[in-house]
Amino acid sequence: MSTTYGTFPGARPRRLRTTPTMRRMVAEHRLHPADLILPAFVREGASEPVPISAMPGVVQHTRDTLRKAAVEALEAGVSGIMLFGVPEDAKKDGLGTAGTDPDGILQVAIRDVKAEVGDELVIMSDLCLDEYTDHGHCGVLDSEGRVDNDATLERYAEMAQVQADAGVHVVGPSGMMDGQVGVIRDALDQTGHEDVSVLAYTAKYASAFYGPFREAVGSSLQGDRKTYQQDPANLRESMRELALDLAEGADMVMVKPALPYLDVLAKIADAVDVPVAAYQISGEYAMVEAAAANGWIDRDRAIMETLTGIKRAGANMILTYWATEAARQL
Repeated sequence: MSTTYGTFPGARPRRLRTTPTMRRMVAEHRLHPADLILPAFVREGASEPVPISAMPGVVQHTRDTLRKAAVEALEAGVSGIMLFGVPEDAKKDGLGTAGTDPDGILQVAIRDVKAEVGDELVIMSDLCLDEYTDHGHCGVLDSEGRVDNDATLERYAEMAQVQADAGVHVVGPSGMMDGQVGVIRDALDQTGHEDVSVLAYTAKYASAFYGPFREAVGSSLQGDRKTYQQDPANLRESMRELALDLAEGADMVMVKPALPYLDVLAKIADAVDVPVAAYQISGEYAMVEAAAANGWIDRDRAIMETLTGIKRAGANMILTYWATEAARQL
C-alpha cells in the first residue's frame, strides 16, 4: 500500500507528542530561571511583612525580609529584582520628594539589596513618582491639575541620579512621559553613571489589570492615567514609542501588561535588536491565584503556561511575581 507521507495517514504530528521526554526534546521554546525578574515592594517603617490582599503570597516587605527575598531569588537562579518603594503616607507630597531623597525608602532598599547580593543579582528600580505623590499620578501637576510632562522630566532626572548613586544596575522609567528615556540617559551620563542601563517601559497601557498593584504600593491615585499611558486599542502607537525610546538611548524595552498584549510584544520583539521584557502584572497574577483558589484551574500548570506564552511571543525577560517559585520548579 502506497502512502503519501506529507499528508495523513503518513503524516502524524502526534508522533512528536507521545511521551514527556519526546515533548521536551522537540519543544520550540524553553523557560529558564535566567529569564525571570522578581518585582518586590518594600514598605517604609514596616516591622513585619504586610500581606497584599489582592495578591495572595505577595507582601510589602520590611527591609530585612526584602534582603531575604533577594537572596532566595538569587539562589533559585532568577536574574533580577525590580524594586518598588512604599513610603509613609506623611512623606507624600505634590512633587514626590521622597522619591528623590537619598535616604528615601527606595534608595535605602537599593543599598540594602546591593550590600546583600552585590552584582550577582541585577538590581532594578522603578523610576516613577506615583508612589511618592499625594495625588498618585506619575508626575508633577500643573495649575489645572494635569500632569506636566516637562516639569516631570526634571524630577525623573533627579530620581535617576539618586537611584544610581544608591547602586542600582538598571533604572525602569515607567511614567510614560514623552522624552523620559533621553532625559534620564543624559542625567546618568552627566553624573558618572554611564554603566547604569535604562529599561524603557516602551508600551505601557492604561490597563484595568493594574488594580491590585495600587494596593501593593499604597497608591493615592485620583482620577486615571489615560492621558499618558497608552490606549489599549492602539498598536502602531507602540511602534512609534519604540522608535523614540531607541533613539533616546534605551538599552532594553518593555511591554506592560503581558498577556493582553502578546501581539504587541511579538511585533516589538520582531522589530528590535535589544533585549525585550514583558511584565506579567498584578491583575494577571491575581486572576490565576483567584481561579486556582476556587479550584477552577490547575495553578502550577497555569503559571507555567502563561510564562511560556510570554516567552513564545518574544520576551527575553519576564517580570513576574512568581519568579522565585517558577525558577525553583524549572
